[in-house]
Amino acid sequence: MKTYAVDEEGFLDNPADWDEDFARQVAMAERLTLEDAHWELIHATRAFFLEYGFSPSMRPLVQFVGIHLGPERGRSVYLMKLFPPSPARVLSRLAGLHKPKNCL
Repeated sequence: MKTYAVDEEGFLDNPADWDEDFARQVAMAERLTLEDAHWELIHATRAFFLEYGFSPSMRPLVQFVGIHLGPERGRSVYLMKLFPPSPARVLSRLAGLHKPKNCL
């Protein structure tokens, strides 16, 4: 199993080192089973980072997802169901990004 450099909270030190195996390792630690809906949002979170250069907090993430994946997916409730308890934090970790600002 490949090892990755992470900070004390498990966020990848260098987002360029991300691959899907990293996401699988994080998901295992988070006790998440990644299905298509999860992967779609992980890739959308990475797309947000590539477009804006920072990890999204909840409100910008919801807006971005709504625009790119449709209004039914661009809802806090939808993200909470898939990535409890803090979708922006969990998605950023899975997507190999740094911890979003304004996340506890």
